[in-house]
Amino acid sequence: MDQLVRLVDLAAECGLDVLVDGVQGHLSSFDFYPEWTRSWHHRNVFTDPGAVEAQAVLLRTLGRALSGRPNLLGLQLGNELNNLVEHNPVTAAEVDRYLDTLLAAAREGLGAGGGLVTHSAYDAAWYGDDHPFTPQASARKGDLTTVHPWVFSADCARRYGPRSPQVHHLAEYGTELAVAYALDPARPVWVQETGAPEPHIPAAGAPDFARATLRNAAGCTGLWGVTWWCSHDVDRALADFPELEYTLGLFDSSGRPKPIAEALSATVAELRATPAAPPARTTALVLDCTPSTRSVSGPGGAYFEAWMRLCQEGARPAVVLADRVEDMAYLKERGITELVRTG
Repeated sequence: MDQLVRLVDLAAECGLDVLVDGVQGHLSSFDFYPEWTRSWHHRNVFTDPGAVEAQAVLLRTLGRALSGRPNLLGLQLGNELNNLVEHNPVTAAEVDRYLDTLLAAAREGLGAGGGLVTHSAYDAAWYGDDHPFTPQASARKGDLTTVHPWVFSADCARRYGPRSPQVHHLAEYGTELAVAYALDPARPVWVQETGAPEPHIPAAGAPDFARATLRNAAGCTGLWGVTWWCSHDVDRALADFPELEYTLGLFDSSGRPKPIAEALSATVAELRATPAAPPARTTALVLDCTPSTRSVSGPGGAYFEAWMRLCQEGARPAVVLADRVEDMAYLKERGITELVRTG
């Protein structure tokens, strides 16, 4: 804990804000587990009472150690924890209990006003049929919704092309999807991971991809922020990473800025110079799906493609769930005046 607090303080000296993960979960294509859930200690991280309580103790301890740090954004339960379901079978109801338990522990540790408490999941939560981490859990638990709209999810960039509207509007779409699943229309959405992985996004197209991704996402009224993944390329002296992990950085492994870094910096400056809130999205496409047909809203799905067609026709479409279309107060709050259905 002392080392972690020191690290957060060093980040503050460099002008960096920090969100601390309790359990790392998934990072750079590897899964990371607490050692007390592995080898002969193996237990399901989501359902074993002892393992869940140990994670709760860890989060409470982290919160108490870090509370009051001015550069602390808050605590996240872990990064893309739903990557761990393959080796830790769990139901949607059990996921809900797990998230509720650990979010409460993190809040207890931080105390009132201590920072954000959140969690994250990769895109299977939004697009995966019957995936136990649900869109509702992502959009209704914690203080804000995090989305990780990667262009390799459902083979989006290869399916439509690296310079396609589907790729350039993917983060915007993910943000609008998250807004639709929230109970509170004003709930903020954090594009917490997006980046330009080769070969899905060739290096020559990465600056344009970065500019388009930021500008399009900035057109969402619910956007809280965007975090670009990641800072530096992985040095090729480090073996056994998937190929795309070696070239994801804004800087190369020697610390030199790449063209994408310059494009990102200039676009951020441009957006900050014109901070006016974007206008409301008056047209919404109705999403009608079940847990078993969630893939319609992912790349290749009928709903996804209909939303992108509206985008290409010049609309700025929102997303509305089918069970909200009769809620006139809700539609008015979001500024929606026209509903469009697929098919």
